[in-house]
Amino acid sequence: MLKAIVLAWLLLFIGDFLSTFLYHIPEHVFGSLHLKTHHSAKKDFRHYAVLALNFDVILDGVLGAIPYIIVGIFLWQFSPIGVISGLLLGQLHVWWRHTSALGWQTQKWLDILCQFLFITTPERHWLHHEKTSVGYGDIFSIFEKPAKAWLSWLRLLRIHLQRT
Repeated sequence: MLKAIVLAWLLLFIGDFLSTFLYHIPEHVFGSLHLKTHHSAKKDFRHYAVLALNFDVILDGVLGAIPYIIVGIFLWQFSPIGVISGLLLGQLHVWWRHTSALGWQTQKWLDILCQFLFITTPERHWLHHEKTSVGYGDIFSIFEKPAKAWLSWLRLLRIHLQRT
């Protein structure tokens, strides 16, 4: 049981790291799919998050999930239950972190616990929807500072590439 818990946590942590630094931040700098499906001011977020069957929204979600799936493939041999649990917890966190658009308010005790464990709350994630240069790390807020540095570096790279 402990092995499954550790592997579920590893899957979430490594998957979040890879998704943040290899997909999410580069998509903010070089892409448009994530920005138009996740940050557009013109969409009804309740519909987007809960009911939409838009191909672009599904594609953005799948691309963000690929790192978790790849990590899961490597960890499967050690604990299939840990991998399945990690993927399920990851999906539950996706739904939970988007509940602020539905009026969710994280209880104070849970907010304190999440801050202690560096887990992104719906309110913290909503800051990312409002200002796309903050709130990186979909599941773990510990990635915030290195993500800002990576975002700045990629923006400089984009400027350099546009000049050449």
